[in-house]
Amino acid sequence: MNSLRATNRRPRRVSRPRPVQPERINGDRDEEAPAAAAAEMAIEESGPGAQNSPYQLRRKTLLPKRTTAASATASACPSKGPMEGASTSSTDAFGHRAKRARVSGKTHDLPAAPAEQYLQQKLPDEVVLKIFSYLLEQDLCQAACVCKRFSQLANDPILWKRLYMEVFEYTRPMMHPEPGRFYQISPEEHDHPNPWKESFQQLYKGAHVKPGFAEHFYSNPGRYKGRENMLYYDTIEDALGGVQEAHFDGLIFVHSGIYTDEWIYIESPITMIGAAPGKVADKVIIENTRDSTFVFMEGSEDAYVGYMTIK
Repeated sequence: MNSLRATNRRPRRVSRPRPVQPERINGDRDEEAPAAAAAEMAIEESGPGAQNSPYQLRRKTLLPKRTTAASATASACPSKGPMEGASTSSTDAFGHRAKRARVSGKTHDLPAAPAEQYLQQKLPDEVVLKIFSYLLEQDLCQAACVCKRFSQLANDPILWKRLYMEVFEYTRPMMHPEPGRFYQISPEEHDHPNPWKESFQQLYKGAHVKPGFAEHFYSNPGRYKGRENMLYYDTIEDALGGVQEAHFDGLIFVHSGIYTDEWIYIESPITMIGAAPGKVADKVIIENTRDSTFVFMEGSEDAYVGYMTIK
């Protein structure tokens, strides 16, 4: 009986302990899943019906996507607009960062234009002086501020002598250093490099008695632009009234001519001086048939009359 029972018993199964596998985190599972799927698809494609499979061209390899710096920045800064975090370079898909142009903070002087450079540096002095000869005194002073070369050419004594003789008619500079003092000098003997310009500045504010020129002067404002500080009259009487009412220093230039039968009453400390080429007194003549040509009224103690002939 014991032997029969022994043969009818079934062998017992001995359970062996299974090896303990390390725990997997979610990230490892997510990374292995696409790899396993790709391996299975590769096995299927390598099978006997892989070459005839109609789905072979539609399959794509499941590879982990690379995160670019632009996408990481966009996810980290959600407050930016839709166009701020976008990259316009095609190299961003491969993880490369687009190069930015370097902007220097230093400012460099732009080179002069060819025409401007030729005008300021290479144009002959004779041509520049010819151009400057068509300018009046105000435009000539502005041209002198352009560059050092223009400053030297614009201060040429020949240019200022032409302007000076056009306005005052003197053939020699008339210096007026202080009120009531006038004297002519020889340009060659004067210490100033340009006595014509110096005298022009001293006599600039003044009224001019020049018969027949006043109408031409005021009817051509564009031609005499910049000479607003000058007044022109046809008679001495009109000039006396205009100087007393205007903001001038009371300086009157009586140009070449013979002035007769004018009522000349001086009631303020004005300065009246003849203006003519050569010997001034011989070309500016004031005569009257009455007992007195000039009548000095009260308030004219400091008046000055000179460089003219009174009859």
